[in-house]
Amino acid sequence: MNYEAKVKELCEGKKAFIRTFGCQLNENDSEKLAGMLQTMGYVISDDIRTADLVLLNTCAIRENAEKKTFGAVGLLKNLKEKNPALIVVMAGCMTGETHVMDKLRATYCHVDIVLGSNNIDAFPRLLYTYLYEKERVFDTEYAGVLPEGLPTYRQDKFRASVPVMYGCNNFCAYCIVPYVRGRERSRKAADIVREVETLRDNGYMEVMLLGQNVNSYQGGGDAFARLLQQVSDTGIPRIRFMTSHPKDISDAVLDVMASRDNICKALHLPVQAGNNRVLAAMNRRYTREKYLSIVEKAREKMPDIVLTTDIIVGFPGETNEEFADTISLLKAVRYDMIFSFIFSPRQGTPAANMADVLTAEEKKRNFDQLLQVQNQISKEKNLQLADKILPVLVEGRSKTDATMMTGRTDGGKIVHFKGDDGLCGRIVDVQIQTPKTWNLQGEIVCHSN
Repeated sequence: MNYEAKVKELCEGKKAFIRTFGCQLNENDSEKLAGMLQTMGYVISDDIRTADLVLLNTCAIRENAEKKTFGAVGLLKNLKEKNPALIVVMAGCMTGETHVMDKLRATYCHVDIVLGSNNIDAFPRLLYTYLYEKERVFDTEYAGVLPEGLPTYRQDKFRASVPVMYGCNNFCAYCIVPYVRGRERSRKAADIVREVETLRDNGYMEVMLLGQNVNSYQGGGDAFARLLQQVSDTGIPRIRFMTSHPKDISDAVLDVMASRDNICKALHLPVQAGNNRVLAAMNRRYTREKYLSIVEKAREKMPDIVLTTDIIVGFPGETNEEFADTISLLKAVRYDMIFSFIFSPRQGTPAANMADVLTAEEKKRNFDQLLQVQNQISKEKNLQLADKILPVLVEGRSKTDATMMTGRTDGGKIVHFKGDDGLCGRIVDVQIQTPKTWNLQGEIVCHSN
């Protein structure tokens, strides 16, 4: 049955609002869900108050994300009371958790359709079922085949995300992802390359290759390095990728990065902690020494590489002395930027049952120290860019100063500069004049293309 056509008979011209929580994979899923809604006759709207359908694409990575999402779901009850015809849809990683599904069934009766992160292609069928049978629909089952060719609604006209794989096999002690997104499944290289070629032909300047662990693409080894070569051969101007797991990154990946001009010299390499006992408790399966050797190799091959990472503060059992090892690693690596969080337990993961050693106050103090050290490093790293001329992909007007344009360097650093809207989607050379801790300010020297 053509579910899209059947839904369109009832929903042509109606408005749909989508709110996305979480990571870039979730954002990519939302683009596909929006594309399917358009195929079914909906108009994508940014006004939730006038929407005929509201879809929340959820994240389960931290407890606060779950609380925030349930808060948003609760607010939709008022909208549904004012407009009983409103269709409320929940998708994403949270729906893969049993306790969430139980709660939605029992407490949030105004939620009409629930689907998972692994079966978004079933959305037209589920919406058809709800519209024609007038009963709530819960279906999060993965059909066993990765869907290709789903319609995609991309708001960004210059940068696009391209998933290369889904799921995760690592089972880090703190992480819910393998339980809600399932085991690793890799897309065919030919399908990925075809998607990048289409984006290139449509004027896109940059792609982000996505996966929970891109280094284990097609089982690991050098497969991801070969994929990078193939994507590079398309000639698209910029290629990024994330996330890289330190236990799997190969020398071949670093070699391809170093040898190809259109692969950005930026590597997000989550370390999570700097102490070997804590890393073992996290089930990260590498040591501090192994991690530092990867960093050394990366910088040997690409001296100007921009390094970023994730760090968890206060993992269960971590002592102040062990946290000091994280600070020393921070000083040894000298990241350009970090993404850091105080540990948040996730129901269903091993770490949720582990005992704490530090108090909440100690964790907060350690977290503040981490930020203080990193802020100084970030500032020093950016100061080294003063007077340098860097190619910048122009993204649009600055969100904080409408008189300035904003873009990103090859390394992903934010740059603000004077310019006009006609520069959007172009790469321009910018001379850095005022380096700051979190961004750079400069002046256009010339257009690179």
